[in-house]
Amino acid sequence: MIRNIIFDWSGTLVDDLPAVWQATNAVLRQAGVPELTLEQFRAEFCLPFQQFYDRFTPHVPLAQLEVWFHEAFRKLNDSVVELPHARSFLEFCRQQRLRCFVLSTVRTEYFLAQTARNGFGSFFERVWLEVRDKRQQIQPLLVEAGLEPSETLFVGDMQHDIDTARHGGLWSCAVLTGYNTLAQLRAAEPDLLVEHLEELRQTLVRHGMHLPAAVGKVNRAFEAKELPAKVAGLVVNPTGQVLLIRSPRWADRWGVPEGEVRQGESAPEAVRRTLKEATSLEVGELELVLVHEPGVPLANLQSGRAPHWGYLCRCADHGRVQLNAEAVEFRWVSLNQARGLPLNNLTRMLLEVVAQRGSSAWSPPGSQAP
Repeated sequence: MIRNIIFDWSGTLVDDLPAVWQATNAVLRQAGVPELTLEQFRAEFCLPFQQFYDRFTPHVPLAQLEVWFHEAFRKLNDSVVELPHARSFLEFCRQQRLRCFVLSTVRTEYFLAQTARNGFGSFFERVWLEVRDKRQQIQPLLVEAGLEPSETLFVGDMQHDIDTARHGGLWSCAVLTGYNTLAQLRAAEPDLLVEHLEELRQTLVRHGMHLPAAVGKVNRAFEAKELPAKVAGLVVNPTGQVLLIRSPRWADRWGVPEGEVRQGESAPEAVRRTLKEATSLEVGELELVLVHEPGVPLANLQSGRAPHWGYLCRCADHGRVQLNAEAVEFRWVSLNQARGLPLNNLTRMLLEVVAQRGSSAWSPPGSQAP
């Protein structure tokens, strides 16, 4: 029976990926190294982070790299927000009287500033921060906290978190809300692989907080169904403005309408339906501009293996936007204005792709969307 949960912080409970990515690019610029797109960063970043910098900036001392990183990140720390389902999952842990801890590489000053905003600090019995290699800390943590490994679950978003759980003899759960991709986390072979913390909560409840009977069933079910294909639509009007909506399901961040591809439905049909349901807008031309999971071929679109597909959607005018119950506000904004708002991860990546294309993004597509 699970009685204790050790959480990673970044990408598991809070969304600091955009801020860390931007701060890392600031480091690369000062080191004279080409910047990384968000997708490249997710594919390359790893813990311990010295391994990442050894690959990209071997000519710069780590101490200097850290100075540059923290100079940039301090300006971005206020953009870090709680992830969807994080608060409700922590409240669930409190209701179940689970002992909760944090083991993270995050710097203490950033953790304190973030918990001052989100109030998460009160949920944890103890936190271990600024840990560069969690594998070296996990055994001392178990001893100091008096935790039984067989009753303890480590939840994280990176391969390093799964390796850490294995070093400690703990149960491991990988969540798809942070840094590593689905393929990377599969390769780490966690005991559980879930899309987000709400799915983990449902799993624990369904199996009475016991994992042994749940693990095989959950992972087999996950492998069988994979992740449902999802679509997202970035709507652009003739003046070049994009439509963003704000929703509580993204912790009140801004994003583009998104939804799942239904059985028997093509991706373009799904994105048109999703936009109609979310905003009442009907769009014209569509262009596929983003595949969220690297390495998934277009041919797999209907196989159930595809994650998010981002479409550029053109509408004839501003239209009459009528939001459904899932969103509370909408805005037509310029691309630069959009990039300055607190965004969910998918929308940030979609805008990054469009920004890199420049003015060509607004011209009619040269080929049909798949």
